[in-house]
Amino acid sequence: MPNTTNLIEWCTVRIGEDHNWWVTEVSDDVHWDVDGLSIVDPRQISHLIDLVEPIREYSFDQDAMDRAFIPFKIQKDLGEGLVRLQRTNESLLDTEEPLFGLPDVVDEENGPYADFLNHISKIRVRMLNDIIDFEQPFTVDELEDELREEENNSFIEGRAVHMFDEITRILDYVPTGWEVDGDEEDEVEEEEDIDDYPDIDDEEAKKISESENLKWDEDDEEEKEDEAYQGGPPDEEDEVEEKE
Repeated sequence: MPNTTNLIEWCTVRIGEDHNWWVTEVSDDVHWDVDGLSIVDPRQISHLIDLVEPIREYSFDQDAMDRAFIPFKIQKDLGEGLVRLQRTNESLLDTEEPLFGLPDVVDEENGPYADFLNHISKIRVRMLNDIIDFEQPFTVDELEDELREEENNSFIEGRAVHMFDEITRILDYVPTGWEVDGDEEDEVEEEEDIDDYPDIDDEEAKKISESENLKWDEDDEEEKEDEAYQGGPPDEEDEVEEKE
């Protein structure tokens, strides 16, 4: 049986109100369902790589993470918040090119992405049991039950769970009432700008990387202009009145 993930060559994504990217169309609509299908952007991939650093000493399998995502590069800005992505052979973990990662969810229960979630869940639990003195060993089932409750609440509220949030909830998870020193924040640095990524050789991609649609972080400081007094010096009469 052919690998169905090899059939997807491009996808169209949009930036949502939550500042995450969501898939709207794929080249292979037979095996892929775009309803609620999310994709991680270069900034999020970089953050995930940082988050897995603490669990590497607990037998984290980097290949499991690499297999879980299909890499895409920017091809064309379609306007109105839509961007066309083209599949690439570059590795998300071994390249400086800003890439998007589409989680391989063709098989939601037994595919590479599902395997990756299971893997990091086990590793996170192993780490928690090593650094926290629980009365009873903490289990993967307990972690999954709590995360499942959060997902159900999102479903009830009509909110789709972005896969970046799904992953970070596992990698940042700490049982209620406990703290883990040195755990990284689950929020991405808001000061980071897409312009910090290496230049893209393709001229069209360069243009897109500078567009408003691909600026994940807005610099509010640019909008706060100095409101200092712009008029000329005060009249002498005004100065006298102030002294009196």
